[in-house]
Amino acid sequence: MVVEPTSRDGVVELVVARVLGLVGRHGSAQGRVRVLVDGHPSTDPEGWADALVEPLRASGHAAFRVGAGAFLRAASLRLERGHEDPDALYESWLDAAALEREVLRPFGPGGSGRFTPSLRDPTTDRPTREPARDAPPGSVLVLDGALLLGQGLPADLTVHLAARPATLRRRTPDDERWTLPAYDRYEREVGPAEEADLVVHVDDARRPAVLDRTTGRR
Repeated sequence: MVVEPTSRDGVVELVVARVLGLVGRHGSAQGRVRVLVDGHPSTDPEGWADALVEPLRASGHAAFRVGAGAFLRAASLRLERGHEDPDALYESWLDAAALEREVLRPFGPGGSGRFTPSLRDPTTDRPTREPARDAPPGSVLVLDGALLLGQGLPADLTVHLAARPATLRRRTPDDERWTLPAYDRYEREVGPAEEADLVVHVDDARRPAVLDRTTGRR
């Protein structure tokens, strides 16, 4: 397989095309599609995920955005080992069980389509109390976050935003450098570039390159 240079718009078009193919395969009368966009915060997974929404809606499908940051454990739990423990960040900050229960299963096969978009504000650490929403058949969920792969989260299409360790170090602010060992561990133990369906290399954000494992063609 070859990594093919493209543009940001080209990446978005490719992901949307893959999603639409999955909607058709699942059956628009019943199926929903779950897309995970995974990457270090400096690779902008939120921005890449946001960019998918309008093209998906323009294609005639309801598209819903969820950020994994709204499913962090309470600060009293995730910060038990201190505010700057990379192993805690890697192992226990995300409440993966809640994310699966409240969002991913409802979007999955046989799911009701009724999901909770957020549980906790990551800044205030308070429950959001956001009401549940209903996703009609044929809907697409676009979930963004970091360290998502390798946790057993169910998804129909996974996208990993990859960058070299030197790039991540350069882009990470000094007060967040304590997080870098968590991403080193992620690379060693999960190998997200081997797990994802689509790998987008973003060392140069203006000229991304894509490895598409869904077809073997770029």
